[in-house]
Amino acid sequence: MKRLSIVLPILAAGCASAVQVPENLNPGANESLALVVPAKGVQVYECRDGKWAFVAPEAEQRADAPAAGNIPWLLLGTKSVGSAGTFSKVTSIQRVATVGGVAPVGGCAQGAQARVDYTADYYFFSAK
Repeated sequence: MKRLSIVLPILAAGCASAVQVPENLNPGANESLALVVPAKGVQVYECRDGKWAFVAPEAEQRADAPAAGNIPWLLLGTKSVGSAGTFSKVTSIQRVATVGGVAPVGGCAQGAQARVDYTADYYFFSAK
């Protein structure tokens, strides 16, 4: 699995609830839930060859959101860089319960960027 370093603009938005996720997005058996964080942010897209392209690292495992018009759910592997802190023991992160964030519909001008708002719940897992 590809390992990603990600930066998320996380803002508390209330209490997250448990959701049913596809089997391929479940963390390893040696991981347990450490933290749930509701978040909101943006997905950045850039126009390339007349089409909107997502500008960010790719996760190896993805799943469509249950409702159309929402960014995919995914499972990200983590890599700790820097000093020990709240997230240094996190081994994987699920992004679920997404709303919004998909690329704009229609054509675009080469090099144009779009910032599309989304919300999601992030489930942080660490080794048992």
